Amino acid sequence: MHHDPRPGDVFVTGTDTEIGKTLIACALLHAAARQGWRAAGIKITAAGADYIGGRWQNEDVEQLRHASSATLPDAASCPYILPQAVAPHIAAAAIGVTLDMETIHRAYQIATAHADAVVVEGVGGFRVPLDDHQDTADLAQRLRLPVILVVGMRLGCISHALLTAEAIAARGLRLAGWVANHVDPDMQHSEANVQTLAHRLPAPLIGNVPYMTQPDPETVAQHLRVSTLFPTRNLASP
Repeated sequence: MHHDPRPGDVFVTGTDTEIGKTLIACALLHAAARQGWRAAGIKITAAGADYIGGRWQNEDVEQLRHASSATLPDAASCPYILPQAVAPHIAAAAIGVTLDMETIHRAYQIATAHADAVVVEGVGGFRVPLDDHQDTADLAQRLRLPVILVVGMRLGCISHALLTAEAIAARGLRLAGWVANHVDPDMQHSEANVQTLAHRLPAPLIGNVPYMTQPDPETVAQHLRVSTLFPTRNLASP
């Protein structure tokens, strides 16, 4: 039996790796908190970690944790933190681990018990393998959350964004919005690219984030329009 997704829960994907998914996910968490939501971010799996203080730590996971206004158990923040910074299924195989979709889904369910808005960050682009048969698109389909697409504004982004939007639609998922994140300060005609995508993508542009040498989520949140994702709540309500 399918249930409609909770208001405030979203799945964040991107056109590629290293295009600012974590930055935008953290900015969404700040924006949600500003609207009165108890928000928490989770990363479905993280590849690339350091052993610090008796546990493996990943920079993206720690950023999501710091940006969250609700606290999650470690297992819910990221069910799989993998040492090597390579494709997740390869990093998992290197340490004899299988990435289990049910375990990731359970982490999301645990998060919903601790926060009234959960931002689920994918890994890499929309179709990154999790095992020999399934990928992150299959997981997104299982979670059935509205999708936010982060477009790294650089040469080639138009095709990447349109192909990703097609893949999202093919899974029966709703593209709830997209963010233009300017990652290349030297990109020519960047705003013309934004306008082209605004015309072609079947979802509203919810953020046009300028290039920043040292971006921080709170500043980026000011460039996001999230009232449809996170309608204002009474900050005094439970």
